[in-house]
Amino acid sequence: VLEGGSIESDGAGSILTNTQCLLEKNRNPHLNQNGIENMLKKELGAKQVLWYSYGYLKGDDTDSHTDTLARFLDKNTIVYSACEDENDEHYTALKKMQEELKTFKKLDGTPYKLIPLEIPKAIYDENQQRLPATYVNFLLCNNALIVPTYNDPNDALILETLKQHTPLEVIGIDCNTLIKQHGSLHCVTMQLY
Repeated sequence: VLEGGSIESDGAGSILTNTQCLLEKNRNPHLNQNGIENMLKKELGAKQVLWYSYGYLKGDDTDSHTDTLARFLDKNTIVYSACEDENDEHYTALKKMQEELKTFKKLDGTPYKLIPLEIPKAIYDENQQRLPATYVNFLLCNNALIVPTYNDPNDALILETLKQHTPLEVIGIDCNTLIKQHGSLHCVTMQLY
């Protein structure tokens, strides 16, 4: 079982994914990590699979799809959900994920450029359950990077940060309605790139 948001490709032979998702026993109980990795390499032509084990967003119902946690902005750059608020429940897991991402290398042996995107302030549904709001759930299309925003004080800073790291037009789209369905832009689209 493999949904689109559970893997990312840098377009240069590397796939990024999360063990919490693909190794979840309800998804692929007949496969271990090596079996899944071999299948990804065979079916998608990948040369390497970069697995990380930490990171989650409260309210996520996908077993930690990578499209909410860590994504390739381009073949050299990974953007990822970050949390600097030590009082936020995501702080420890996202810091551990950051440390894992720092160890990842491209096929040529050089490290990826890492860009942290601070998660927005907590957003809750009508039952006071936290929703998995993240800026990483962006959509790449037609020379544009369409980024979810949440009427958060950090929205403008996130958009400006991304503009500094991509030649693409960066467009923010209010996703306060979408996030109520526990996903955002990348989650609601069928990506073919």
